[in-house]
Amino acid sequence: MSTYYQIFGGKVNAVSSDPANPVKGQVWFNTTSAAMKYQSFNAAAWASGGNLGTGRYSRATFGTQTASAICGGGPGGATFNSTELYDGTSWTSSGTLNTARRGLAGAGIQTSGLAFGGTTGFGGGTSATEEFNGSTWSNGGNLPQGIRQQFGAGTQTSGLACGGFLDPPSAPINNTFEYDGTSWSSGGNMGTGRTDGQACGTQTATLAVGGRDSSTSSATPPSNNVEEYDGTSWSAGGGLPIAMNAIGTCGTQTAALDFGGNTGGAQSASNLYDGTSWTATTSLSTARGYASGCGTQTAGLAVGGSPSPTATEEFTGAAATTKTITAS
Repeated sequence: MSTYYQIFGGKVNAVSSDPANPVKGQVWFNTTSAAMKYQSFNAAAWASGGNLGTGRYSRATFGTQTASAICGGGPGGATFNSTELYDGTSWTSSGTLNTARRGLAGAGIQTSGLAFGGTTGFGGGTSATEEFNGSTWSNGGNLPQGIRQQFGAGTQTSGLACGGFLDPPSAPINNTFEYDGTSWSSGGNMGTGRTDGQACGTQTATLAVGGRDSSTSSATPPSNNVEEYDGTSWSAGGGLPIAMNAIGTCGTQTAALDFGGNTGGAQSASNLYDGTSWTATTSLSTARGYASGCGTQTAGLAVGGSPSPTATEEFTGAAATTKTITAS
């Protein structure tokens, strides 16, 4: 039988601990664990997570891939006040919102979340803001205006709301509001007023992605508009590869993931953002619009949406990995 040396022209190094920076394809024998190992590379992938207990879209989601929350939403003209929590495997019911609504935005983490805006019926926005402690909701300071279908980012004590619909006359706006844990104040206006996209990042480093800039059919995409906020003003970011409405987004301003959306039909494409431009990555398993995102670029979560309102998918970014060789 041929040896590794005969096949590859080199010997396997015996080491007491794994190399600090192994290269792809490198093989070694760890004498401490008595195991043969090699360096591999895992491609990016979406995998199915636990289904929501109540299917919904046009809702608020916040947190991480293994500790997230979803609240409010619909489908259609319905308005929910229910909240569910995700532990990386399954969703469980939690405290209800004080104001049932859909088209709301969220920010924060599972144990310190923020939900704001939305609508309690057909048309007409609400200014209601609520704070979540991991189990119950309490009222916070109201938005200056009743807004629905806006973008949200940041944390419970340093939140950001931008864009959305202001009724009447049911037109997208470019307003930005900043939350300090007690009240909202005005920030710099967006370059383009729009709605039905999603934002990620912090109050001083926000990324607002996609959406639409008209009050026509919700399936109408505006452009590939992406904007970045520095805590004072907005500037243009790298445009989306395809103009997209009802898109999901998670991550940070310089390391974001987008997925799904609606261009007259549900989409499955996903893209990675590096702070300058977007590159395609593995698509969602289930095409859908209005899926809500949270988590990071390398450990993201896509929740709900249409036409699969209970679906949850988990994203794992491409990464180098050390594997152990076992006998077959």
